[in-house]
Amino acid sequence: MAHTLNLVVLFSGKGSNLETLIERFHRKKIGEREVRVFAVTNRPNAGGIARARHYGIEPIVLDHTLFASREEFDEMLADTVASLRPDLVVMAGFMRILTPRFTERIEAINLHPSLLPLFRGTRAIEKSFKSGMKVGGVTVHRVTAELDSGEILDQACVKIEPIDTIESFTEKIHRVEHTLLPDVVERLLSSL
Repeated sequence: MAHTLNLVVLFSGKGSNLETLIERFHRKKIGEREVRVFAVTNRPNAGGIARARHYGIEPIVLDHTLFASREEFDEMLADTVASLRPDLVVMAGFMRILTPRFTERIEAINLHPSLLPLFRGTRAIEKSFKSGMKVGGVTVHRVTAELDSGEILDQACVKIEPIDTIESFTEKIHRVEHTLLPDVVERLLSSL
């Protein structure tokens, strides 16, 4: 019998992208194989915890503040993710810059709310909105030790309208994330 496909999602915040992935893939089939979603967070108060539990998924919480160093946390994170035997690891709003302790052991993809290589790092939506450009967007890319610099797998543009506020633009970015990320995940899982 074909094994299940294990999808490990790392998140730090509200978990809206986590929920989108759970709804699209958890206990559903890709080809002959059922997908199982695992959720891992670095914040014990992350909103995504309740979202995961709503679907019967108990998230693994690794509070990064309890570790002596970034490397020590990344080592434990890599051990934890590896123990889940992932077929695909997705960083969906995971707000940690990972060291080679993680990136050299675990292959992962990341969702970033700008058109990389523009606006790497934090506050990308805000930087994009204030840039004077007419479009912003969303990127899904491979994770490397260099921040937001891995191979770009897919992108989608979001028009910045004159009437947009930072709030309305942020909402448009999230809507596009909720389509682009699951589509890339499905493509990658289907190719395994």
